[in-house]
Amino acid sequence: MPKIVLENITKRWKKFYAVENLNLVIEDNAFVTLLGPSGCGKTTTLRMIAGLETPTEGRITIGDRVVFDSAAGINIPANKRKVGFLFQNYALWPNMTVYDNIAFGLKNINEPKEVFDYDAKNAAHMIEILKNPKDVTDIVSDCVDKKGTLDKNKACIKLIDTFTISMMTAKKLLGVNAGNAEKMRAELKQKLDAMIAKHRENGETLDENYRVLRNGKPVIVKRKLTKEEVDLAVRRVSRIVKIGMFMDRYPAELSGGQQQRVAIARTLAPEPSVLFMDEPLSNLDAKLRLEMRYELQRLHVETGSTFVYVTHDQMEAMTLATSICLINNGVLQQYDAPLTVYNRPNNLFVADFVGNPSINFIDAHGDQNPDGSITLKLLGDNHVTFRPNEPISMDEWNRERDASIEAENERRAELAKQKGYVEKGNKDEVFRYNIARVEEEDTSIMDEPVIVNGDYVVGVRPEFIRLAEEGLSGEIYGAMPTGMESTLKIRVGEFLLTSVVFGGTLYTIGSETYIRFTGDSIMLFDRKSGRYITSGSVEI
Repeated sequence: MPKIVLENITKRWKKFYAVENLNLVIEDNAFVTLLGPSGCGKTTTLRMIAGLETPTEGRITIGDRVVFDSAAGINIPANKRKVGFLFQNYALWPNMTVYDNIAFGLKNINEPKEVFDYDAKNAAHMIEILKNPKDVTDIVSDCVDKKGTLDKNKACIKLIDTFTISMMTAKKLLGVNAGNAEKMRAELKQKLDAMIAKHRENGETLDENYRVLRNGKPVIVKRKLTKEEVDLAVRRVSRIVKIGMFMDRYPAELSGGQQQRVAIARTLAPEPSVLFMDEPLSNLDAKLRLEMRYELQRLHVETGSTFVYVTHDQMEAMTLATSICLINNGVLQQYDAPLTVYNRPNNLFVADFVGNPSINFIDAHGDQNPDGSITLKLLGDNHVTFRPNEPISMDEWNRERDASIEAENERRAELAKQKGYVEKGNKDEVFRYNIARVEEEDTSIMDEPVIVNGDYVVGVRPEFIRLAEEGLSGEIYGAMPTGMESTLKIRVGEFLLTSVVFGGTLYTIGSETYIRFTGDSIMLFDRKSGRYITSGSVEI
């Protein structure tokens, strides 16, 4: 499967930038989720790669083929990009059986393809199968009920799944028994020899896959798929998504999950180089969504395809993806493995968007000590010591931050001088994080705070806040037990912190407690820019 490369991709409508200067490499066989809030540009990005939306500028490469280049005037249409689509609405034909729904797109393919002699291929395959006729008779006998009636459809499906054959070939095998197997093999061998001889008369040969060769090269003609090719493709994908027994049913006779499997099978049948999915599970109930996530994981491994998946559900992104591409306001925020995004977010927005329950943000101010630690004042008048996991000089970090901000301002100033430049109407701003308090403040009437070096935001995941015998004094403000764990709201002064505590303990609202921040995954962010600085431990 191909690698996908996006270079300086921008899509705008007048002054609204849906996607701004996106650079992205989706590796072969990756499962990439495009994640972000509604309207952030993730679906637009997907549609541009697929060819359903034309970028304003940039370049897109799928494999070794440039499918879009604004400078060179290249824009290959969606139906020529060999990609598959799976959308929120399954759009199955209600008047067609499951088989016909899957086969519909295959029957319409008409393009240059290699020529195979499927009669010869099937004859050779049956000759091989009939070497051990007991394998066939055992499968057929398993499909006989207590009254001695053979379920032919069930038997055919089992033969198809066991020997990777078409329905037409499976029906021929139903009549096999120990007495006639050798005779059938001899007749098939005679037919195969005759077919090979006929190709020789026409100056052709067959390779090991029964492709027709002329002068040693495959014969390629513009053609539709044969009935045998269509059936093999339908049976192949139905086997992958486990819907082989539903081929004769109509969509209305299927559950939501089964309809979703049919939609997936229909998308996979033409063997697309990339599979695009736009929130395909959003119409399913919670339990079915979880089951289908496992199915999509398995499907990704079994097909070896490249999956590009759009969702606003961060749990879906975390559990399915090999890489998460997190977008906000049309700008790429982070592109990393799920656990990297969770444990080492690039900025406050990423830290806030990923994680359930949400991360705790705590305003802090402090100075760095000679040993590299930082003494912080937070949650009122509480003083703690933050120890970075790796040595860091905050003076140097601040200089680098200021230099990068200046460089970005200069780049935008130069960009504004270019002919045809359109200023971005949906301006980018530093993420406004939420500090949970007992009584929410009306920030609309407050002046913007003056932020200086030494102003930080501490980020603490709920699982790293533990109840303790000593530490910061607090009060149980709320408790939600779920069986294996409880989500607690802990009041520290005027602030509220969220904690996840494992175990089945019942907690009394209003009871006093102490908390500590555990582990070395406590995050430190720069309040001025919202950027991640480092992770470390907190001593109280």
